[in-house]
Amino acid sequence: MIEQSLWMQKVEANPAHSQWYIDRFRTLARAGEDLVGEARLIDAMAARGARILDAGCGPGRIGGYLAEAGHDVVGVDVDPALIAAAEEDHPGPRWLVGDLAELDLPARGIPEPFDLIVSAGNVMTFVAPSTRVQVLSRLGAHLADDGRAVIGFGAGRDYPFSDFFADVTEAGLTPDLLLSTWDVRPFTDDSDFLVAVLRPNRPR
Repeated sequence: MIEQSLWMQKVEANPAHSQWYIDRFRTLARAGEDLVGEARLIDAMAARGARILDAGCGPGRIGGYLAEAGHDVVGVDVDPALIAAAEEDHPGPRWLVGDLAELDLPARGIPEPFDLIVSAGNVMTFVAPSTRVQVLSRLGAHLADDGRAVIGFGAGRDYPFSDFFADVTEAGLTPDLLLSTWDVRPFTDDSDFLVAVLRPNRPR
């Protein structure tokens, strides 16, 4: 049995947590805050009309922007409340409830591969630790041979970057580019955030 994600453990402990998260981003959007910096980077990496998977999409701020930019977007999140908010606030993409550790979109009638996968918002620190390699493997399996997965999360969240790099290798992925921010600043040993651009380690 797949271990429950840390996110859903938080929701079970506090059933109001999901709505708090949804309201937080709706409030920031109404205030005119920039909530799509990650999406702009992904859009810059993508050919027009690319197939993009928003893995751990939350209430849809990234996938919604990318769909408006003309991409074919699928968003997946383990939390049904966040998917409901995404459907309400960002119609256009296909939003699905699902655990990334068990990701199998063809089985749900959605063809692969994807040109790009984005996983922002510290998603990798909210999956169950025992499933990290499996999550990365499932993401890699959904990528085109020349596709890329872009994963971002902060330090100090019980997932050291060194452990992540080891998991990436075990999952059959290879880092192409390491950044410290979504606005393309280089990653260093002192960086407190990581944006990793990964490609599948298989013949192209």
